Amino acid sequence: MNTITLNGADFVYDIAGEQNEDTIIVLHGGRGIGDHRSDFSVFKPLSDQFRLIAYDQRGCGASSLTPPYTFDQFADDLEAFRQHFLGDRKLILAGGSFGGMIALTYAVKYGDKLSHLILRGTAASHHHEAEAIENFNARLHKATSASIGMVHKLFSDQVVDDTELRLIWLALQPLYFEKFDPDAAMEKTRTLQLHAETHNALFKDKSYDLLDKLSSISVPTFVICGGEDWICPPSQSRIIADAVPGAEYLEVPGANHPVHAEKPEIVLPAIRDFIARRQA
Repeated sequence: MNTITLNGADFVYDIAGEQNEDTIIVLHGGRGIGDHRSDFSVFKPLSDQFRLIAYDQRGCGASSLTPPYTFDQFADDLEAFRQHFLGDRKLILAGGSFGGMIALTYAVKYGDKLSHLILRGTAASHHHEAEAIENFNARLHKATSASIGMVHKLFSDQVVDDTELRLIWLALQPLYFEKFDPDAAMEKTRTLQLHAETHNALFKDKSYDLLDKLSSISVPTFVICGGEDWICPPSQSRIIADAVPGAEYLEVPGANHPVHAEKPEIVLPAIRDFIARRQA
């Protein structure tokens, strides 16, 4: 991995396809939980055609624990990446889950810097959390080590420490996959760099709500969602696709929240086709 200092924070990132002019930046999900490694691996086949960049957001993964942890700050960090790597050129932006929320924030704030916007399993408002809790109650049988109390903590600023966050994350993993591999989940959770500090700060702030701003997004937009996504369900993706002018929507049956990782044979060709067909 590479390192760079932008906006007063130290970021780690990976880059592939440096010979290509058009650039995709991929934003990972997980508020203080995720890092860029999985998304970079899934999207790396696109580096035969595009320059691909993925990084750990501030307070996430191996990047520095440098507040503030706000959606505006994360969008400003992305703009700093664009300026550093692209100069005056426009960006193809792909964001999933929490990364999709940052991508939407960026599209509202810096829409003229985008050529294409690709969203995966995300939501335009913090109000989606209520539906996720309902879905958990309906699927409780899938995660027998989890409790409704853990879910409420996941959506709160009350996580005690990194260890508690790691345990909650592992207990909830069966909800995220249609074909769950417990050994893979344990290994991934063991190696994740989790930060309760970042998680709590982001969930304490309930200002994220872009529902009334979606119609202002003018960049070609592609919204992708797994048909079985429990935490950012298809209803939330359809809200975005219906509100953003000219947006396209793809719902993949038999896939959950990480639809791009579960069904890359569907998602990656669809992204290539969308970028080729739609020009800003």
